[in-house]
Amino acid sequence: MSGTSPSFERDAYPGRPRILFVGPGESSHTHSWVDLLEGEPFNVRVFAMPQGSPPDSWPVRTYITEYAGDIRDSATRRRLYPRARVARFARRNYERFFGAKGVEELSAKWLADIVRRWRPHVVHTFGLAQGEFYFDARRRYGLEGAGGVWVLQTRGGSDLALSRLDPAQRGRIGEVMRACDQLLSDNPQNFQIARELGVRDEQLSSIGTVPGTGGIDVEALAGRWRGSPSARRLIVWPKVYECHWSKALPVFEALKLCWERIRPCEIELLAMSPETRMWFWALPEEIRASCRTRERIPRAEALELMTRARVMLAPTLVDGVPNSMYEAMAAGAFPVVSPLETILPVVEQEQNVLFARNLYPEEVAAALARAMTDDALVDAAAERNLALVRRVADRGRVRPRVLDLYERLAG
Repeated sequence: MSGTSPSFERDAYPGRPRILFVGPGESSHTHSWVDLLEGEPFNVRVFAMPQGSPPDSWPVRTYITEYAGDIRDSATRRRLYPRARVARFARRNYERFFGAKGVEELSAKWLADIVRRWRPHVVHTFGLAQGEFYFDARRRYGLEGAGGVWVLQTRGGSDLALSRLDPAQRGRIGEVMRACDQLLSDNPQNFQIARELGVRDEQLSSIGTVPGTGGIDVEALAGRWRGSPSARRLIVWPKVYECHWSKALPVFEALKLCWERIRPCEIELLAMSPETRMWFWALPEEIRASCRTRERIPRAEALELMTRARVMLAPTLVDGVPNSMYEAMAAGAFPVVSPLETILPVVEQEQNVLFARNLYPEEVAAALARAMTDDALVDAAAERNLALVRRVADRGRVRPRVLDLYERLAG
């Protein structure tokens, strides 16, 4: 492991409650949630799991487990691996001799050292995978006393909706969730699943459900509307990938079915995976000419697109309460989403959204055509949705609840 950087290790705010976040380092959701504490009397650090590193401009002190040859130890960054060629050699050979499990154990050992030395009052893990990682490190290295209170935040529906049905995973999930002190989620269905797995009521979030990003800056997005949403001709499809929780191919079929009814328009296809890109080229040339394909883009850029969109297209098989739906509401874009049990309690058909099941191209095509041609529907829903998102997901309302939670847990 790289040498200690004194400027990093010296607490920025001595005496203040210490919170260690454990989650994907490059995730905009992680950054958005942690930024809720900006300017508040907390001493915050992030242990970034090896799925990427945060941007250099993010000032939060971060432990980086990913190989990152272009990042130096500094007042805000500490690396597990040394720099440049030495790092590549160390990582590759460690994987070669010890495998992926050995690399994970190396990161867990580093986390245990950090927890013992820094002694956070609260450890907050983002997602079930990170929760399992911390659970194993906590048990292996006896961190129950050193790590303070453990907050486990589940991710929408993807963490539990399918995995808890698998007998091989159900026992493990229950064991991890029962070990946490507070369980956070963006939907009450996850709390019901947790109860079924033996989690006690007092372990469930004392502040109720909270958006996974910590809320939407509603006024900032609403202030960027230009004219009526129905005057826009842009469709934003934010998750163009094939995975366990959503399918892109039925949506491609839907575009072909409804193209004559929705043209002319532009379509922004975001987070496109390589598998999906192959099928994109099978679309008719006229449709492709109206599309712009992207991989990952900064969250700020995605939000800017939303303020220019008439429709936010997000049919899925599994989800919580999608952050993209809240963002669309604040931006004036009309959501087309799937009628999932996590979404149904929040919005109503034709009042706030149009529903379309992910695996049914005809349903997606009908909803998309209606959303692109019914001006009265889109404009009326935009006003209702703005009031709804202010009430349930405004960052200004969520932030005091989160701060109160940390103050009580750290106390």
